[in-house]
Amino acid sequence: MVEQQTSFEFTFPALTLPQLWTPDDIFNACDFDTIKRFKEDHRVERKRVTVSQRDLVDYLSMWANTQPAGGIVFIAIGNDGEIIGCKTSEESHRNDLRAVRRLCSDARVEFKDVAVTNSKDVDDFVIVMRVYYREDKLVETDFGEAFIREGSEKRRLTEAEKREIRLQKGELDVESEAVTALKFPQDFDSALMDEFRRQYVTKRRLERQYSVTDVLALCKLGKQRASGFEPNLACALLFANDPRAIVPGAFIRVIRYHGIEERFGQSQNVLSDEFFDGPLATQLVNAETYINSQVRSFIRLGVDGRFQNNPEYPKTVWLEAIVNAIMHRSYNLKNMNIFVKMFEDRMVIESPGAFMPPTTAATVYESHNPRNPNLMWAMFYFNRVQCAYEGTRRMREEMRRANLPDPIFDQMQIGTFKIIVTLKNNVEHRKFYIRSEAAHAINPETYETLTESEKLIVNYLADQKKVTVKDAGLVIGRDWRGASAVLTSLVTKGVVERTAGKYRSKHRYYYLKRPLKI
Repeated sequence: MVEQQTSFEFTFPALTLPQLWTPDDIFNACDFDTIKRFKEDHRVERKRVTVSQRDLVDYLSMWANTQPAGGIVFIAIGNDGEIIGCKTSEESHRNDLRAVRRLCSDARVEFKDVAVTNSKDVDDFVIVMRVYYREDKLVETDFGEAFIREGSEKRRLTEAEKREIRLQKGELDVESEAVTALKFPQDFDSALMDEFRRQYVTKRRLERQYSVTDVLALCKLGKQRASGFEPNLACALLFANDPRAIVPGAFIRVIRYHGIEERFGQSQNVLSDEFFDGPLATQLVNAETYINSQVRSFIRLGVDGRFQNNPEYPKTVWLEAIVNAIMHRSYNLKNMNIFVKMFEDRMVIESPGAFMPPTTAATVYESHNPRNPNLMWAMFYFNRVQCAYEGTRRMREEMRRANLPDPIFDQMQIGTFKIIVTLKNNVEHRKFYIRSEAAHAINPETYETLTESEKLIVNYLADQKKVTVKDAGLVIGRDWRGASAVLTSLVTKGVVERTAGKYRSKHRYYYLKRPLKI
């Protein structure tokens, strides 16, 4: 008996799901049914046959600048999908449309005619124009305009946006642009530059003496001119007394919020809001010190019976995220700053600019394409970066070692792009550890006797310093009697103390037991 092999039917997704078709799929398989199927969206534009060459050229620029694959224009189709056709149009007009590239010479475009039946049930044809995305440059029309597709709409790019795209595609090098608004060396930190020179000479094991300007020139932080040293933008960011005179957004803003969301107006929940500016190395050190004071630590008993201290995020991870924000942000977006936002359940680092191609949020652990390589290498000599291209992978490994979720990298566009790195903590699990600030009031033996409700109240006191019975009830979800019993238990265990007063007085509160003075 011959055994028959089971057969399965496979259907290529693009044939049944138009949403998955790429512009290449549409163009290669384009027929009458395809033209009827696809409406205007992020891949397709419809134009009547009367469209002028001047109007059509905008769509060459638009698709050529639209990631990831450009798009399609159906010519001789109404906005409502009516099949108008090209049959009755002048051949000279159709030739002009096919020659539209002469008004946008950097666009890569291909045409073909597709047979259709028009709305009058007559054999006709439609011109299909395929425009390919250019990864290597911004595509402008010969009229100096550039466009991009957003959803199903065409949008003209501003000069700042055009410049940002050129930077992303490697057409411009903003960090190497000369800075003439500052005087060298009067407006620069001489002590910081001397330290940089020493670090550079030591790490490079150079024998002969190099001056500060020699080292700066070697590091591509400016050029030696007959009139003296000419610093560039990277040099100003690193050493200028006030880099914000050149880039107003060259600072780090650290905001700590109460709760897990950012609220505004009367319900604003900001606990602290600090700014750190100055030369990049200086602002990084100052921001690091402050954030370190804001990152909470928790204690738990180890297998050896001793307390172990666990920060809510590994320092190497959040510091790497902030260093990356400084190194890889777009300094072309001069008015935008770096944000560090600290919530109960996460820390968010936001920096201006998009990922540098070919890096994406999906490939951030495998690819490395620094936006500001000269700035990055200069910070290497300050011992702030490794330049080993493993920073994101190290972040992921450190988070896993701490039993925390992998860092989340994302790119968002609201007018301009920004990169967002999110570090999540194990806030729910962490509730049942004890804040390190309360360690002085608890010994290992007492720790083992604490209930979950008692740990929640101790952690609340580490933040708020004092608590009433009513507030304690809100913290642990118990009524007045239940909350009073938990607080009384903590008093009995010698963890908290209470003020004098009547049993039910609303002014009576509890606080962590103070350490003994020796």
